[in-house]
Amino acid sequence: MPETTSSALLAAYARRAVPRYTSYPTAPHFSRRFPEQTYREWLGRLDAGESVSLYVHIPFCKQMCWYCGCNMKLAARYAPVSAYVDHLLAEIDLVADALPARLCVSHLHFGGGTPTALEPDDLERIVRHLEQRFTFKGAERAIETDPRTITDAMIERLGALGFTRASLGVQEFDPRVQAAINRIQPAAMVQKTTEKLRAAGIKRINFDLIYGLPQQTEAALCRTVAECMAMEPDRIVLFGYAHVPWIAKNQRMIDEDTLPGGDERSAQARASAQALIAGGYRPIGIDHFALPNDSLSLAADSGHLHRNFQGFTDDGARTLIGFGATAIGRTPDGYVQNQSETGAWSRAIEAGHLPVGKGHAMSADDNLRAHVIEGIMCNGHIDLAAAGQAFGFAPDWFTPEEEALRALARDGLLARTGSALTLTEAGAALARVVAATFDSYLARAHVRHSVAV
Repeated sequence: MPETTSSALLAAYARRAVPRYTSYPTAPHFSRRFPEQTYREWLGRLDAGESVSLYVHIPFCKQMCWYCGCNMKLAARYAPVSAYVDHLLAEIDLVADALPARLCVSHLHFGGGTPTALEPDDLERIVRHLEQRFTFKGAERAIETDPRTITDAMIERLGALGFTRASLGVQEFDPRVQAAINRIQPAAMVQKTTEKLRAAGIKRINFDLIYGLPQQTEAALCRTVAECMAMEPDRIVLFGYAHVPWIAKNQRMIDEDTLPGGDERSAQARASAQALIAGGYRPIGIDHFALPNDSLSLAADSGHLHRNFQGFTDDGARTLIGFGATAIGRTPDGYVQNQSETGAWSRAIEAGHLPVGKGHAMSADDNLRAHVIEGIMCNGHIDLAAAGQAFGFAPDWFTPEEEALRALARDGLLARTGSALTLTEAGAALARVVAATFDSYLARAHVRHSVAV
């Protein structure tokens, strides 16, 4: 890192508000003027010989967490949840009927919300219906869960349904932080849930942690990291809390005066990452850590790491089909997002329509920039000229970004060798900032994002 690079300069970069780049373009730039028929055509021309990934969104939770920024509903009664499942089965049929063949599935992911808020029989209804309309051969089956509310009956059913991975929302074990975010969850509860999942045959376990929470300190977070590593999850995801009360109204319950400042937030991210690495976990991208024998580590070694709406992944499928309200999918042609409001989503399905809310058809420029951004986020390296030529562009296509790239290199975030750029150690944590250099949509609309670190 150049001598001119100061901690103050890096802190300023860390405070920049930029997207997380789980897609490019990012979801706020999808168009609401997107015809359902376009999505039908995209589905109809998928390659029947290629595997696809499936994402199922369950927007219900049994308890409200004040930090949550997901599209979720509090399940005070089960009747709306049961009705949602009925509509979900109908949506699966609508999509499957639009496909050119019965496609093979490589990954299945249930997210939310809390998918394990479903009754076990309803979860089985969904899985069995997917098995009727798609072919599953050795596919990873993953599900997100809440240790506070998952039942023994659900854990047993997950094992019976062949789930191979479970992600547990841990966030933080410090009691003061848990009270501040309305999520009381002792370490012993997480330990017991982990043991039960493994006993049921779900051997691959992920933990989700968050830094930058109200009342959180560097020391408390590092204690939580140590407690988590003692339980030996295969992956630990360390997210920065995104305080977006203008989007997530429940976050208005958080006292903003108790949020850590920018320097403390960066210190939490740095110290917890160092603790994870010292404990034997490998850093994967900006916020994932995995044991050396985990498939994410192997994908990083082989250059087959990817990024999608669930974060970093070894899933190489070009098509992700999303089911459920607000679910986002992608095909080689572009992105599509379902209606976010469950009422509008269900009414569209009842009328026999794919419940499309927004979408974006990829241009040649989009495809190039998406490739470059994914290379930066996943590999920390990209040859810009080679990428341009691979997508049919001139080798100097990035001339408009040169001034910004020179500034990033001068400030110690990246190194240049001709047209190839590589993130430095300082730049790796700020990959979102470097990636944003190639985002042609960022300055076009006034969209608010979370800070980079």
